[in-house]
Amino acid sequence: MVISRPPTPHPAERARTIAALGPATLLPGSGGQGSKVAPLLHHVHADGTVTALLPDDHELIRNTDEGTTAMVEVVDLAPVPLREPVRGLLWITGWLRVMPDGEAREIALEVAETRADPRLLDLGHGAGLVRLVPASLVLADAEGTHPVRLDDFSVAEPDPFCSQEAGWLRHLELTHTDVVGLLARHLPESLRGGHIRPLGLDRYGLRLRVEALEADHDVRLAFSQPICTAKELALELRRLVGCPFLAATRG
Repeated sequence: MVISRPPTPHPAERARTIAALGPATLLPGSGGQGSKVAPLLHHVHADGTVTALLPDDHELIRNTDEGTTAMVEVVDLAPVPLREPVRGLLWITGWLRVMPDGEAREIALEVAETRADPRLLDLGHGAGLVRLVPASLVLADAEGTHPVRLDDFSVAEPDPFCSQEAGWLRHLELTHTDVVGLLARHLPESLRGGHIRPLGLDRYGLRLRVEALEADHDVRLAFSQPICTAKELALELRRLVGCPFLAATRG
């Protein structure tokens, strides 16, 4: 008997979602074997290029050559406190370049159109920009490890709920423990005794983390169809918890 897995977003979409929100570390050197660097600010562009703001006196600003290789690691962290908080990793490997002042200002303006972060004002006042030109992208998450083509990454969009997910899941964890308990009816019998936590949300479904004594287990509860609005999400959640008024609502 073949058991089908619940549908999930395409790896490129999952990669774009992590890139949009996750904290990042810059690892210079071949294969990212150098010392980790936490940028003052980073931004992953739609084409996979990464812009990072570093202090002017950092060695990467002072000593980076045109052929310097590096890797940026973007981490997808669960929005609720879990024993194992990392949900996924995105590795972007490529070539690092220090941006001249004029180009750096143009890039900063481009980034500001997407995220008006006040740290961008430090450019030219104690901070400089480096840019990673991507050669490869690799995604690792609960669905496995996947190379992501740059073309696929550039045309994909982040999940429509990515900017609201953290707040919604924290609200579910803190205010609606009864709802989380009702979702347990979808779990295998062997997992229902564990501590059930909201883990993730995307347009295809809701993910739960079951923290048991011996191990953690992740379970995806699929929606009836891909969704993109808060109204559709409310209907799907009512369906999952077994709301008796759902049929009337649809009618």
